Order: sequence, then C-alpha cells, then structure tokens
Amino acid sequence: MRLLVLAFLISLGVFSGAFGDFGGFAPAFAAPEVRDVRFGVHPEKTRFVIELNEVVPYRAFTLPDPSRVVVDLPEVNWLAPETPDRFPIGPIMAMRQGRFEAGTMRVVLDLDRPVKIAGVFILPAKDGKPVRFVLDILPLDGTPPSLTVSAPSRINGTTQIFASDTPLVEPQPLIARLKPRRKPLEAYPMIVIDPGHGGVDPGGLSLIGYKEKALTLEYAKALRDMLLATKRYRVTLTREDDRFIKLRDRIAIAQRAGGQLFISLHANTHSSRKIRGASVYTVSEKASDEEAARLAESENAADVLAGINLSHQPDDVRDILLDLTWRETKNLSKQFADTMITEIGHVNPLLPNSHRFAGFAVLKSPSIPSILLEIGYMSHPTEAKNLRLPAHRRKIIKSIIKSIDDYFDWQQMVSRS
Repeated sequence: MRLLVLAFLISLGVFSGAFGDFGGFAPAFAAPEVRDVRFGVHPEKTRFVIELNEVVPYRAFTLPDPSRVVVDLPEVNWLAPETPDRFPIGPIMAMRQGRFEAGTMRVVLDLDRPVKIAGVFILPAKDGKPVRFVLDILPLDGTPPSLTVSAPSRINGTTQIFASDTPLVEPQPLIARLKPRRKPLEAYPMIVIDPGHGGVDPGGLSLIGYKEKALTLEYAKALRDMLLATKRYRVTLTREDDRFIKLRDRIAIAQRAGGQLFISLHANTHSSRKIRGASVYTVSEKASDEEAARLAESENAADVLAGINLSHQPDDVRDILLDLTWRETKNLSKQFADTMITEIGHVNPLLPNSHRFAGFAVLKSPSIPSILLEIGYMSHPTEAKNLRLPAHRRKIIKSIIKSIDDYFDWQQMVSRS
C-alpha cells in the first residue's frame, strides 16, 4: 500500500524526485530498505543501481573538486552487502554512504574525472525484480568510460558488476538535479599550513643539497594554491618567505586566523640511507618510539636556537595546555591523521607504524586539530630526488587535499547524527 501511495505522489509531482520538496521528511512507517548495490560498465556510460524494497523520493547531483556524484535518499536500512573492492569501475573510484542529516541518507561516488548525469530514474518492482534506483553517468568530455570487466561476475555475495552486453533501460523523464548553494566566505573551513623551519633554522639538508626549510615552503605554497582552487577552503600560511618563526607564534597565527585544521609540513633525515617513507605525527607527551622522541626533541630545539626554551614554561600553564589538547582536539587530530595516512599511502611509501606520537610543541594548540606531516626522507637517495619533482609534489598534495575533504565530510556527518 505504501509503495502505491508513494508512486502516486511521485506521479503527481509531489516529490518530483527531489529533496527540495522532501527534506525533513520523517517516515511514519518502517524505513525503506536498500538490499543491494550494483555497477554496470557500458561502452557509452557507467551505470549505478540501488535495489530497494519500495519506491522512494531522491535527488542526484554532481560536485566538483574533487569530482563526485551525490545521491540523497530518505533514511533507509542499509542491508546491501559490502561494495566490491575492484574499483575503479569506469570513472568510479570508491563508494561511501552514511546518514547526512535527520531524514536523509547520502551516497557518494568518488570519481577520477568530471562527469555529467545522463539519466536518473526509478524502476518499479516487476517480473520478480525489486524496485531499482538507476543512475547513468557520462564523462564531461564525451569519452566513453573504460571497460573494466568483460563478463558479468559475482562479488561479495549478490553484488554484481555488469559487462557491456547488459541491456540498457531507456531513462524515464524523472530527473532531479540540484545546484550546490553558495556559502559566505567565512563559512568555509580555515586551513592553516605551517612550512617547517625557516630563517636561522634551516632544518635538515638533503643528499642533493637543498634545505628542508625551502622544501617545506615549496610544498606549503603549492598546497595553498591547490586548496584555494577547490573553492572549498580558506587558507593561511604561518610563513610565506624564509623567516624564523617561534613555535608558539605559529600556534598563535593559527589561533588568530580561526584555524580549523593545522598542518605542519616537514621532511625527515636519518643516518641510514635505507630508511624512507612518509609519516604523520600527533601530539603526546609520551613518544610512540625512540625515533619519534628524537625527532620531536630536534624540532622543539628550533625555539632554543632563537633564545626561547619551551621547557621553561610555568608548569601550571603547560599542564592546562596539555589537558585541553588531550581532550577533544587530540581525538580530532587522530581522526585527521588516520585519514591522511590512508590517502598518502595510495601515492607514496609509508614508514612502519606511520601514525606516530611525540611532544611536538608546534602541535599544542588547545582548540585546533593539528598534525605534523613528514613527507619523506631527504637522506634516502631516491626519495630525496622525488621530493623535488613537481609531479611527485602534486601527487602528495592531492592526497593531502583528499584527506582534508574526507575529514570535513566525516565531521559533517558526525555533527548531524
């Protein structure tokens, strides 16, 4: 009965397939069920199918930088098996879903290129087949998606990837698209980027002669430019030239800017030329290992170079600062660090135990989630060269931006749960 009522309302245009008329809908009956998810790769398009137990209203739209397709459904019971681990599927690199806000379940398809929605429609249950939400996407440049499979195959139980011989159903006219609303500038998250070292503190020296302070500034400026290009963030640098800035002043800059994430960029060195890989640090007075303790001690000594020794801070001030840091901010920092490790690990080797802990003074903001990223080892012959290559730098920065996107998506989801 409910299926007939919803189908009738949709036919009258009450929902129009869009959440503009649907938002805030609180179902009076049992929540609809998502029972399966399928992907189809065809010569002319890539298809995404959600199998449901009843007809539901929806909206579907694209987002740029990074490219994504978003599908919003009412709150549903997600009973589908896990999605295939065989991504990419055409332009689709990954799928994720979760509760977006009260009354709304959001499904996000992460893409490797811009696409347009070629069709989106609901197929009612018929001939023993369930209700199906169907979405077809096509690359914006018109290039057909690459075929990733040549025959139907079963993965994770009932989840299927279709090959090109699967017949297409012609799209119905029920298509909903929403344009993202523009937000005022101050509503965009503020990212504070801290290029490590500077001025009288050169940091480490690479095998091929460049200094850490110059490398971190290169990466910081490139990261700033690429973040601003997404039009999703505001950005502040703690330094934009070769100057020395006290560690506690870097924190103050971030505080004054209203920072919501603090990323301190560094490059490591070691007496062994065999050690390589990126790592991410968050603050803890107890170091995770001897290497982390050594690194924190050398970084904190930068203030001593300019006559400021943080170890002489009054105990009560120090204790209050640490107490504040170790609560919510520490948990958020850990969440962001884990996200960044995942993303960087896709494009660069990682140190074993790549999320490490140490007492870095620059990470001790009481209110801003903060991480220190060691982008690699300047003492490793191959990595020392790679760190200066523009193509490698771009890969690292794109992974950082992806981790920032994921962090704020996660935070938004949590805040609305």
